Amino acid sequence: MNDATDTADGTRALVEDTRSLVDGTRGLVSQIIHGSFVDGHGVRTTVFLKGCPLRCLWCCNPEGQDRGREIKYTSAHCTGCAKCVPVCPRAAISLETEPDGSTRARIDRRLCDDCGRCIEVCYLGALDWFGKYYTVDELFAEVKKDEKFYSASGGGVTVGGGEPTLQPSFLRRFLKKCREAYIHAALDTCLYTTTDEGVRALEEADLLLCDIKTLDPEQHLRATGKRNDVILRNLRHLSARGKPMIVRIPLIPGHTDSPENLRAVIELLCTLRSIERVDLLPVHEYG
Repeated sequence: MNDATDTADGTRALVEDTRSLVDGTRGLVSQIIHGSFVDGHGVRTTVFLKGCPLRCLWCCNPEGQDRGREIKYTSAHCTGCAKCVPVCPRAAISLETEPDGSTRARIDRRLCDDCGRCIEVCYLGALDWFGKYYTVDELFAEVKKDEKFYSASGGGVTVGGGEPTLQPSFLRRFLKKCREAYIHAALDTCLYTTTDEGVRALEEADLLLCDIKTLDPEQHLRATGKRNDVILRNLRHLSARGKPMIVRIPLIPGHTDSPENLRAVIELLCTLRSIERVDLLPVHEYG
């Protein structure tokens, strides 16, 4: 198969992947964690959807920000076999010698277009996809494995990200599936969604875990890349509808941890309905 055919096949696959995300028939999931105790009530399965509209300076999951699949490289699994080097059409992969004399692949992310050809020849899994496509039924089958734990603990499923409302059609279909099975479904959200369908997804969840960082719009812009007017509008709208919410404030030195900011956020929350509790999240160094 020649390069032109390979490129055409890759383009068709990308178009098909994009179409399925737009129409909601499939969702792009970055990670699934079973047995979580920190993402809502009881024992929960947490699903991380890929893509986020914010670029928080302190983000602990930057690999989940991009909306598309990305190539994940685990250098510890690389033997330096060099099979990936010649198959890269953009010459983005090279071999480098480590201090111990071993060789490892290096990816120039400025050149890489995530075509995935290197993954096909990496037999040890040093190169793999970050992000897996699921249909609603496939994802539901995965979270249903823990149904007994949900029933025993008052838990359920939490969908986070990234920002889950960036995949609103898929998210709403998945929430409907959970609702039909009487599985409690929460969303871990920054509340930044400007689409009607994204807002409807927030309305349809059983519980919202909301990150509120700062009320200063300019500070919010500097720290996250977006102003907070959309977030605060959605917060007030959901409160007016009586949507149960747990508000979480990350305590980031120099950004969100000032007494003035905390006082302003708490004063705002005191004017709202349906806030179950407020969690203060200290910064840590382990992700």
